[in-house]
Amino acid sequence: MEAIKPKLNYSVCKKEKGGIPVIIVAAGSSSRMKGADKQFIRIGGIPVIARTLLAFERSPDISKIILVTREQSVNDMQLIADKYMISKLTDIVVGSDTRQKSVICGLERLRNNEDKVLISDGARMFVTKKQISDCVKALENHDGCVTAVKVNDTVKKVENGVVISTVDRTPLYLAQTPQGITVSLYRKALKNVDITALTDDASVMEAGGFDVAVVEGDRKNIKITTTEDIALAEIVLKEMSVCE
Repeated sequence: MEAIKPKLNYSVCKKEKGGIPVIIVAAGSSSRMKGADKQFIRIGGIPVIARTLLAFERSPDISKIILVTREQSVNDMQLIADKYMISKLTDIVVGSDTRQKSVICGLERLRNNEDKVLISDGARMFVTKKQISDCVKALENHDGCVTAVKVNDTVKKVENGVVISTVDRTPLYLAQTPQGITVSLYRKALKNVDITALTDDASVMEAGGFDVAVVEGDRKNIKITTTEDIALAEIVLKEMSVCE
């Protein structure tokens, strides 16, 4: 599907800031949200996607924001960006039927000299300035990076409902976003890997044989996926407000 630019292209009237771009992917169907679009659910009175956009808007390490969404959500996304004064938003792009294809749609809006970019989930709104900064720094010395947290629980390998073994959790991490890529290498990897079997951007870089650094994440950096996550997000927001 052809990408669509917003009615107002912010890059026309605002000078691009320093740092690197971020692609925010918000084109999912929200199939596990019982009919609600998770991007527009209000947490603490503010839509999820607005909180995500604001997190990157406030980061000095981000030069511009490319937002990938569903075709029917373009106008609503534009209205939210206007309301919350997201000045770094340069493009609203219509995504595709998978996350990987939606990322590719976002990559098409990068300039030729923009070879480093962050990619983050629209429904992961508690990303911090430090996580963003750490990802940008990691890309200075690595082909890619992934925000992640160590696995704390005991992990069991199960087949046909029966435990086969207990897996050593020492080297295991849970992936989050933002993640970072070197665009030229990512494009090279896409030519040689089957993206249908991969679930995040770091996986594409790994499959292509490129090195991916781990950036320390935070267990509060949750992704809104199910209705149960809404209540959890409200709790996280209150905890963060108390800490501030």
